[in-house]
Amino acid sequence: MNSIEEKDQLYRMRHSCAHVLAQAVLDMFPEAKLAIGPPIENGFYYDFDLPRPLVPEDLPLLEKKMKQIKKQKQKFKCYDENIDEAVKFLQKTDQEYKVELVKDLAEAGEENVSFYENILPQGEKGMFVDLCKGPHVEHTGEIGEFKLASIAGAYWKGDENNKMLQRIYGYCFPTREELQAYVKQVEEAKKRDHRKLGKELELFTFDEEVGAGLPLWLPKGTVIVDILEDLAKKKEDEQGYQRVRSPHIAKDKLYLRSGHLPYYEESMYPAMEMDNEKYYLKAMNCPHHHKIYAATPKSYRDLPVRLAEYGHCYRYEDSGALFGLMRVRSLCMNDAHIYCTEEQFEEEFAKVVELYLYYFELFGIEKYQMRLSKHSKEGLGKKYVDNEKLWIETEGMVRNVLDKLEVPYVEVEDEAAFYGPKIDVQIWSIIGREFTLATNQLDFAVPERFELTYTDQNGEDKTPICIHRAPLSTHERLVGFLIEHYAGAFPVWLAPVQFKMIPVAEVFNDYAEEVATMLRGIGARVEIDKSSDSLSKKVRNSQTSKIPVSIILGENESNDKTATLRMYGSRDQETMSLDELKEWFEKENQY
Repeated sequence: MNSIEEKDQLYRMRHSCAHVLAQAVLDMFPEAKLAIGPPIENGFYYDFDLPRPLVPEDLPLLEKKMKQIKKQKQKFKCYDENIDEAVKFLQKTDQEYKVELVKDLAEAGEENVSFYENILPQGEKGMFVDLCKGPHVEHTGEIGEFKLASIAGAYWKGDENNKMLQRIYGYCFPTREELQAYVKQVEEAKKRDHRKLGKELELFTFDEEVGAGLPLWLPKGTVIVDILEDLAKKKEDEQGYQRVRSPHIAKDKLYLRSGHLPYYEESMYPAMEMDNEKYYLKAMNCPHHHKIYAATPKSYRDLPVRLAEYGHCYRYEDSGALFGLMRVRSLCMNDAHIYCTEEQFEEEFAKVVELYLYYFELFGIEKYQMRLSKHSKEGLGKKYVDNEKLWIETEGMVRNVLDKLEVPYVEVEDEAAFYGPKIDVQIWSIIGREFTLATNQLDFAVPERFELTYTDQNGEDKTPICIHRAPLSTHERLVGFLIEHYAGAFPVWLAPVQFKMIPVAEVFNDYAEEVATMLRGIGARVEIDKSSDSLSKKVRNSQTSKIPVSIILGENESNDKTATLRMYGSRDQETMSLDELKEWFEKENQY
């Protein structure tokens, strides 16, 4: 079986699992109303309108019923029904959500819909019928290994104005070994959940009076943000970027010119009207940077021009899509725009990709993939700038860079930006969880809209190519990823608190202050535990806070001017002189 067939078979398994779950739910709740139940990555889900709220204890009971259905090897039989007969049948069985789906299909021009019926091998009466387009496996004995995972709420059709339904999520894999490995990964991911650890480690918070999706960075979280910004600035300084700043709002005229209005308006905060003008909170930095480029004349000798900004942007994400730091409405982007000639493009784009690779190595990201997102002919003039020749040419330019650098990538149709091809960067954390980090885009259209030019060698005005890049994504998404990647135990250079001074008794508090002052003098972030707790509890508290280094200071250390270090996650201890401690820290504090 080739990979495509395997993927198709797994899709069928997961879709069939959702079908069997619906059958089990109807067995437990005969009055249940069924909504939708698609296969998803790693499993499936199904939405229900039920007579009572589900509780975790319901899931093993439903699993048991699903296993019984699997054992019976009920056959999946597909048949078509015309719209009118389908509506009558579903109304008779009191499945109002399915009736609505059929009517939606009728409005879309469909004349028939498909149903799947479960039949016992002996050919007895059908056990279960569901409106479904399929496909399914041959019989329930082929649905693979599954586990019901969780219960959640979900609005019907994803619309918060509709009724809240109950969603049951499940996992499904071909073998028990694959299922168990994935369940183990999920359990580890729960321990590393950035929302949980962010609260425990006092990194960030959300507040109802501030607003959903608007994170507040606490002091320790702000340390991480500042370090990442300093890191980006250092790398950008090395590569000749110039730093700029832009306002948080602009007139609608700016976004109309860039093309973001009206196409992106649903993702922007509503306009503010004053002095007969409309202003928007900025959702992206690029139009502002275009204006900065245009503020002074440029010749070919000035190019490339690289403008960088940690620009704060605001996007009105749907409330159902908000997820901790991963999907927010207030975001600070590691943004930059490179204006260059066509001849300079390959070198500039390659430098951007190489910067990504540098960061991957720094953070220990071993698995990554670039997605070359391309246009579609059907979308020209609607979704994409109408210039087929330029699309083909620029996609080839990006592909050529990736091939030369031997970077792993896949090509995806119909996912480009409206102004040019882009690279979406996918990364995997240390436990194998996938994240979309950032994008790297080639823009061949918008500079012309802003009348951006440079004078070439012949004194003629030319339009530059613009590269949009954000290799460290946003503070929010990157910090969320790093929390989970490191499980909150950051390396020394990135940790909010690098050292916890632990005097073994109050009499050694002064020596702890002396060592702390010495370390602070070379840039270390230090806390001192002057509590009356026992030594073992102080060490335990330091470990719980995931502080990289606990420094234990007692009589021997005070007399000898030494420090005893205990690293996070280790029981081993090492005693060193203060000079050795300084040398060790200065080495570990490098990135």
